[in-house]
Amino acid sequence: MSRVAKAPVAIPANVTVTLSGQDIKVKGPIGELSHTIHSDVVVSQEENNLVTNIVADVKGAWAQAGTVRALINNMIEGTGKGFEKKLLLNGVGYRAKAAGKSLDLSLGFSHPISHAIPEGITVETPSQTEIILKGADKQLVGQTAANIRAYRKPEPYKGKGIRYSDENVRRKEAKKK
Repeated sequence: MSRVAKAPVAIPANVTVTLSGQDIKVKGPIGELSHTIHSDVVVSQEENNLVTNIVADVKGAWAQAGTVRALINNMIEGTGKGFEKKLLLNGVGYRAKAAGKSLDLSLGFSHPISHAIPEGITVETPSQTEIILKGADKQLVGQTAANIRAYRKPEPYKGKGIRYSDENVRRKEAKKK
């Protein structure tokens, strides 16, 4: 039985939640998100809390309830405060520049890379070697950061590449003669 599913989700004052059947809409100052809830789970609003419960005691229902509760919590946190991922570029000549709805990258290839930023994500480049992604949808922010990182993952010998700000790259020793 999931312990995550039993914890209620608090709704802050600046966020409004609308439940209609199996659909949930969360609206806040950062944006608006919607999600369709799994059929084995029911969500009810009690005062300023959302409570998840199962419809029938079938296998995997509590796991689904825990997943739905976590997704709803991420929606409320995202529309209220937002999510942020920071990427760092390490390498000679590696540069990033935000240009409207695209991110221009120079990563040591023979050509520049222009990465299209999806709707709902804002990108900032405070310096040429920093990229900050912000948005209300946690999954979309993380996936966009992973897609950008995939152009040039950090390599273990010199540490060159794109890495998350909290990522620790394990370095290897070079081959000895």
